[in-house]
Amino acid sequence: LIVSISREGKLNVMTCAWNMPVSEDPPLIAVAISNESYTNQLIKETGEFTVNIPDEKMLKALWICGSKSGREVDKFKLAKLTTTSSKKIAPPIINECVAHLECRVWREVEAGECTIFISNVLEAYCNQEVFKKGVWDIEKISLPMHLGGKLFAIPTKIMKPP
Repeated sequence: LIVSISREGKLNVMTCAWNMPVSEDPPLIAVAISNESYTNQLIKETGEFTVNIPDEKMLKALWICGSKSGREVDKFKLAKLTTTSSKKIAPPIINECVAHLECRVWREVEAGECTIFISNVLEAYCNQEVFKKGVWDIEKISLPMHLGGKLFAIPTKIMKPP
């Protein structure tokens, strides 16, 4: 879930499946966001956003935040999400999520109908109970992955190459 904020302080949240790590040093991530979305507008306006990692229990909130426009409705209220101030940037974090990245845009790349925001990760923190030896502990957490449409999946098996 990506949280953005207007200069006037209006919050928005959206579900984002198109995201990836880019670099460890410096820590960079990339998110691709539709040019028509309210989130795209707000990130271009302020240059900041948070990435909030949900667990399986948040599936209904994920669907609400990915299928409604923040221009028209308060998705935080509709999805029953609460926030806490971030450590370094204006957009807050979502309390119900298990991990958080505070991001500031470094570069923007126009790519078809989307903008790819390559962003510095200023802060990263998580619920340590669900993270073990630098990776998610899938025995303690179910992280939903969007397959497309209304389909989601959760990883249930850890594999290593032979």
